[in-house]
Amino acid sequence: MITLIAAAPILSLLIWLPVLGAVIIFATGDASEASARSVRWVAFWTSLVELILALGLLAAFDSQRTGFQFVEKLAWLPHAGVSYHLGVDGISLLFVVMSALLTPIAIVASWREQRRVRAYMAAFLLLEALTIGMFESLDFLLFYVFFEGVLLPMYLIIGVWGGEQRVRAALRFFLFTLAGSLPMLLALVWMWHHAGTTDMVTLMHTSIPAAVQDWLFIAFLLAFGVKAAVWPLHSWLPDAYGEAPVAGTVMLAAVLSKMGSYGFLRFSLPMLPQATLYFAPLMLALGVIAIIYLSFAAFAQTDMKRMIAYSSAAHMGMIVVGIFTLTVEGIEGALFQMISHGLVIAALFLCVGVLLARGQSRLLEHLGGLAVRMPIFATFLMIFVLANVGLPGTSGFVGEVLILAGAIKVNFWLALLAGSGMVLSVMFMLVLVRRVLFDQSRSSVVLAPPDVGAGEWLMLAPLAVLVLVLGIHPDALTIPFDRAVHGLVQQTGGALAMKADLHHRMLAMVTR
Repeated sequence: MITLIAAAPILSLLIWLPVLGAVIIFATGDASEASARSVRWVAFWTSLVELILALGLLAAFDSQRTGFQFVEKLAWLPHAGVSYHLGVDGISLLFVVMSALLTPIAIVASWREQRRVRAYMAAFLLLEALTIGMFESLDFLLFYVFFEGVLLPMYLIIGVWGGEQRVRAALRFFLFTLAGSLPMLLALVWMWHHAGTTDMVTLMHTSIPAAVQDWLFIAFLLAFGVKAAVWPLHSWLPDAYGEAPVAGTVMLAAVLSKMGSYGFLRFSLPMLPQATLYFAPLMLALGVIAIIYLSFAAFAQTDMKRMIAYSSAAHMGMIVVGIFTLTVEGIEGALFQMISHGLVIAALFLCVGVLLARGQSRLLEHLGGLAVRMPIFATFLMIFVLANVGLPGTSGFVGEVLILAGAIKVNFWLALLAGSGMVLSVMFMLVLVRRVLFDQSRSSVVLAPPDVGAGEWLMLAPLAVLVLVLGIHPDALTIPFDRAVHGLVQQTGGALAMKADLHHRMLAMVTR
């Protein structure tokens, strides 16, 4: 099978198979219940085949090689230097697999949806195609098309199938992300004019004047910062996460938010190394502020879903710190945390969905006593909460420790402030656990809710296993991206030189 995958256009298959599934869904069926049931199965089997292909790609990937693998390149606008150029390395590969893993889980989480089922399932398949296409793109224009394309299905998922304030939340999400991406489009046009091509591999080795790099970095910061919900560009996040349907929140928090942090790794660091060094102290400061401020914001929430949303944003601050330490440990920790966070935050939102499916409230004051009434659910929730706070033995611990190891190479106080996020997350997540599982029940639902069913086992059990396995055997993640990270750090300017420069400037910032 590995030989077959290496010979086939596997990356194009991963993009266009979900599109084909969406076309089949729209081309067949009607508004009947039997048709809706068929649509759900078409979406599920399409996403499951997609997951099998992604796992085959992971198995065929050679972690001992540097550079991009499974490369596909076709002329698109040859006279303008634009091509249909795809490829994956150790960094992008894991996000392709995570997107393929979470889509069938999101579809299972949407199984009870009754409104416009065809459009709903097709939107998730198109979202999967666009996110995977973005992670595979090696042409800047193609990347931009996929990067912006995800707005449409996600806007519809929030605006049509969301909560009471869904239209407002969808508009804020759409306008924030679109406005943030326009400066990146201008940066793309300048780089296109400067290099004569939109090929990302070529642009990674193209010299750009230092003065221009600063402006380009700011343009990328606005685009990627909004997607990654970097403080203070995060204000769209609570409404979007709170109003989106549970499956939409899973994809938004676990996959779409990683598009921003992935953009920093793919564009800002390798293409704008001097600007990255110059702005690194600012990015580290923004990350630390996000960790502390958003943790306190999470503690103040009374809505379970919004508390988890703020927790997600605080963890994105930790990821930003890891990336802009510009050390191997910090970047590897950020990558590990991006995957771990994707799994854990998806599982936490799915746990909210389990309660909503039983008529329970999202408000903490209306919950309680579920440890006795739903012991299997309580076990799953405890696993994911403990991973979220970074308990040793879970995937959350590995990523955060690597980030702190990178941060302490830059500055002790940076590591201390970033590490405070682990303490603060314990503060509000254990409050959530106490109120949901152990306080006296205040639910308006008189009958004891049924425990986790077969479909919910299918969603939660794989995520729980991955969270525990990656906590015990982290090499399963670090080996694929280790060579890519070392090459990225060397390309950005050398770990030792960056460490000395950042240490001096962070020390000056602290003592000023």
